[in-house]
Order: sequence, then structure tokens, then C-alpha cells
Amino acid sequence: MPAKSSRRSRLRLFLYVLLGFTVATIAVAGLLLHWDDQLKLYWQEQTTDAEQRAASIWLPDYELVLETTLTGLEEDETSGLTWNPATGTLFTVTGQNPQLVEFTAGGVVLRRVPLTGFSDPEAVEALDDGRLGIVDERRRLVAVFQLAPGVESLDLENLAVYDLGFDDAGNKGFEGLAWNPHTRRMLLAKERDPQGLFELPFPGEDGAAGALEALPGQDLLVRDISSVAIDPRTGHTLMLSDESRLLVELDLLGRPRSFISLFSGLNGLVDGIGQAEGVAMDAQGTIYVVGEPNRFYVFKRKGR
Repeated sequence: MPAKSSRRSRLRLFLYVLLGFTVATIAVAGLLLHWDDQLKLYWQEQTTDAEQRAASIWLPDYELVLETTLTGLEEDETSGLTWNPATGTLFTVTGQNPQLVEFTAGGVVLRRVPLTGFSDPEAVEALDDGRLGIVDERRRLVAVFQLAPGVESLDLENLAVYDLGFDDAGNKGFEGLAWNPHTRRMLLAKERDPQGLFELPFPGEDGAAGALEALPGQDLLVRDISSVAIDPRTGHTLMLSDESRLLVELDLLGRPRSFISLFSGLNGLVDGIGQAEGVAMDAQGTIYVVGEPNRFYVFKRKGR
């Protein structure tokens, strides 16, 4: 009997230790993934009235309407995305074989423009006056240029470039770029170390860019930032996170307003988005997402 009692005690102790370890692991994972913040935002969403929802992007109302692949980019690793209102098309960049890719809202590739001199293009954005900007993460710069219809290649040496600083960032630099037409500033997202959103006053291709400014009071709910976009109607920001599998709406003060998960079974996603790398939005509120290696997704607000 004493031997049996001793074994039971050891088993009970083992189970207690295992339970404690499991609870601690879940707690640490919850902190790293911001589950507590996401739960607070979820409850906040439930109490938001119809008027506030109508004045927001309001991501819980969005549903997947198209999922496809960008043909020919299987080995190129798409990263970054922008909607160009001047052409009515989308642009992405690829890092494995640096190039700028233009394609339709239905996912049909129109042209591929090789990028010479770029090390690691991670983001692309349509600015004003028909200009485009590309962020090179490893070189810590943004290149700005006009893309003529017949251009077959782009050389970094021939483009206007602006230093983004953070010389020791390595491969943890700027991954997101968006243009704010209301403030005429670039919004840049740094992946981590430090993670955050920054603004760059940008007067024009012939003028000097202003100083990079960190946005105050950031509580972003995510482990990393893969891409950002600005809703031209509300001025709110869309922030995409690959590691957290989240798309988050930030209001004009940078506060989370709504979010959706990119896991399978939610918002029309059958398989989920494994590695989301770029987000864009057009003037009608349609949301576009690209994921590695060459996946393309379109979301629309239900009832719109």
C-alpha cells in the first residue's frame, strides 16, 4: 500500500506540474500574440453602433470573394501590394527575383518589370501624380519614380532615393509603405526591433523629404507588420500581420478599431492565408491581399 500511495503521489505531482507548465505556456503565448488585447477589441466591436461601423472600414463585415494565383510568380515570392487609381490595376514586388509586377483586380498578370540594383524590395505604393515608391528593406531606402507604359526595366541608380535610417536593421527593417492623400505623407511600417509605424513628410520628387517621425501611442496587437494601406475614404489604416495572421483597422489616432483573423474557416477563407505579405484597398473599399509565394485574395464588404 505505501508503494502504491507513493506512486499515486508522484503521478499527481507530475500532473500538477504538467498542468502548470501548460497554463504558463498558454499565458506566455497569449501575451506574445496579444490575445488579451484582441479579446478586448472583440468585445469593443460588439458594442460599436451602426453609425460608427458605417464610418469605419469595419473588417468583420468583409468576406472573401476571390482566391487565385498570380501565374508565373511561383518562384518569385510576392511582397507588398498597392492599388493604382491612375491605371485601375494592382502592383506588387518580388524579392527572390527583384521585379515590379502589374496585374488586374482579377489576378491576371499584365507585365513584369525587372528591378536592377535592388537588394530586397519589400513594399510598393502608388503615390500622387502617377508616381510609385518601392521600399528596399536591406538598403533601408525608398525609391520614387514615374512608370511609363513601355518601360521594360528599372535601375536603382537612375531613380530618386530617400534614406530611411536604422542602419543596423538588417532584415528587420521597413516592410510596409502607404501613401496618405489627406496628409501627403508616406506611412512606413517597420517589422520589428523596434516594431512600429512611422511617417515621412514627402513634398515631391524634386524636393527633400522631411525627417522620419514615429507615430505616438502605438498599441498594435500584432507580432510583426507585413504591410499597410490607407483607406482613401476614411483615412483609416489597414495593417497586415503575417505572424499573427491578422488584418487590423487603425483609426485616425492609430487606435485599433476592428480586425479579422486570416485563419481557415473565417470570413470565407477555406485554407487561410499562410504567409500574408501585402494589402491594398481601392476607392470602393475592396481589399486585396497577396501571400507568398504567389497567392492573391479579394475581400468585399457584405451588402456593398
